[in-house]
Amino acid sequence: MQVNAIDHVNIIADDLDRTIGFYEGLLGLKRGEPPGMAMGSRGAWLFDAAGNAIVHLARNDPARDFGADHVVGAVTGAIHHVAFRCEGYAEAVERLEAMGAEYRTSGVARAGVRQIFVRDPNNINLELNFREE
Repeated sequence: MQVNAIDHVNIIADDLDRTIGFYEGLLGLKRGEPPGMAMGSRGAWLFDAAGNAIVHLARNDPARDFGADHVVGAVTGAIHHVAFRCEGYAEAVERLEAMGAEYRTSGVARAGVRQIFVRDPNNINLELNFREE
């Protein structure tokens, strides 16, 4: 067996609409319905330009097993951040400025990467990586 890539990230949100808006506005992901919608779950899948559902969102619902002891915005164990490989560094900065979002930038010159660090509405650290453009 081998792992080739991360398939998706699942995020539980108190404010589902705000979270969807953040990922659509910043990353340009497109909202779609998860298969579980027919079974009554509340959420959304966010698709990249290639049609991959890379961010799965679920409404925080303590009545469901999935969210029973989850506190949105609290420490999420050993996971420190989620990183996305991106294109369009200048556009990302413009979007963050327009959103009024707090962010910081960095670069790893030896690796040819520029980075943007930002938190989503659920206090999840995101790392946006831009290879030499």
